Amino acid sequence: MQTAEQLSEIEHFVYRLFSNDITGHDYYHMRRVARLAKYIAEKEGANPFICETAAWLHDVGDEKLFLDPHVVIQEMGDLLDRLSLTKQQIEKIKQAMQDVSFRKGKTPVNLEGKIVQDADRLDAIGAIGIARAFSYGGAKERHLYHEELDNHTIQHFYEKLLRIPDKLHTASAKTIAKERHHIMQQFLEQFYQDWNFPDIENRGEK
Repeated sequence: MQTAEQLSEIEHFVYRLFSNDITGHDYYHMRRVARLAKYIAEKEGANPFICETAAWLHDVGDEKLFLDPHVVIQEMGDLLDRLSLTKQQIEKIKQAMQDVSFRKGKTPVNLEGKIVQDADRLDAIGAIGIARAFSYGGAKERHLYHEELDNHTIQHFYEKLLRIPDKLHTASAKTIAKERHHIMQQFLEQFYQDWNFPDIENRGEK
């Protein structure tokens, strides 16, 4: 089986699992991360196929997305076995997927894993990251902002999103992150101006 056919099978599998997601972890998130991972792999001299495949599959079995993660993990294993991949390829794909999650706070052991983690984190910042943050917050019934409570989506920017550029591994990802980080900073500045209007305008007139 050729690489393009293998990736097509993986994409269809991912589409079936994630096409109805409304938390920001949908099929299009997987596609963006896969494309980013392939791009970074080519820049950094890693294996593009391993990175792209692991990126497509990186959220399969995530406990916050699946009621029974073990079932979909088994389905993924069966898929990889059907795709005529070598044992070494399957091991590398699974290793690259293993430590992607931000919540785990782990650093992947190999370059492919670092690239997949970078790609996933890049999709959490910038304009897309802003949209995903509010999508996830809405799905979890969180306030978009609250002046007295901490569990709101704007707080998520300070707890996680604004910290991401400092946690990236590759030079290519860090370059991409610069503009995306700036977009988030601009958004927050404008958000507070809009939230506090007309107080800010009145203070400026004094």
